[in-house]
Amino acid sequence: KHEMSMVFQRFGLFPHKTVMQNIAYGLEIQGMELNERNKIAMVQIESVGLQGFENQYPSQLSGGMQQRVGLARALATNPGILLMDEAFSALDPLIRSDMQKQLLELQSELKKTIFFITHDLDESLKLGDHIGILNHGRLVQVGTPEDIIMNPADDYVKAFVKDVNRAKVLRARTVMVKPDRFNGSEVKLADTYKVDGDTYIEEFLPRVLRERSTIVVVDKKGDTMGYITEKELAISLSKTSHNESKKSF
Repeated sequence: KHEMSMVFQRFGLFPHKTVMQNIAYGLEIQGMELNERNKIAMVQIESVGLQGFENQYPSQLSGGMQQRVGLARALATNPGILLMDEAFSALDPLIRSDMQKQLLELQSELKKTIFFITHDLDESLKLGDHIGILNHGRLVQVGTPEDIIMNPADDYVKAFVKDVNRAKVLRARTVMVKPDRFNGSEVKLADTYKVDGDTYIEEFLPRVLRERSTIVVVDKKGDTMGYITEKELAISLSKTSHNESKKSF
């Protein structure tokens, strides 16, 4: 009860308790004094943007607000591991997108270990640093979003990811050619365009197609990591695996 907290699909709030009381519940179970647990609960209320609603009851809140309460309650005990079981699947698309964004913002600050269970591939690609794909209870592949998209482990994974918009998932550093393997003899400096290695393809794809630019991929210090041409983009955005695509060129 100290090391792990859970966020439920259907919120799991106590209808007879206020927002403050729901969020502080785990601390109450741990035996924390009232003023101290309310102070911690208030910090979490502010972290999920519910200040002003601390004395409301769940029935007075929207679905998205109720799930924010569930998330704040899970974080209040400062667990090392957060388990989120289809946590956003009961929300409408706009609220779901907002909750995904908020979770990413919180995670950038908190650095928790989060196990997020979902049947939505786009959601897993948006939220996950590493993704595990199950088929009939068997773990068939674990990897980064880029690994899953570029090198599916079997036909099941390949079919699972075939309709993904790769430009939204793949980053410049994933598809670049390293300098020692790049033939830049025909590239003019005026036709190059620098991007950070963590930039998603969708952010520079229009310019490459419009201007036939060569992308120079740089690190945080501005040093060159690699290059991307139309050829690399064609390979990375094709629906075959990365290795199969390279053989076709």
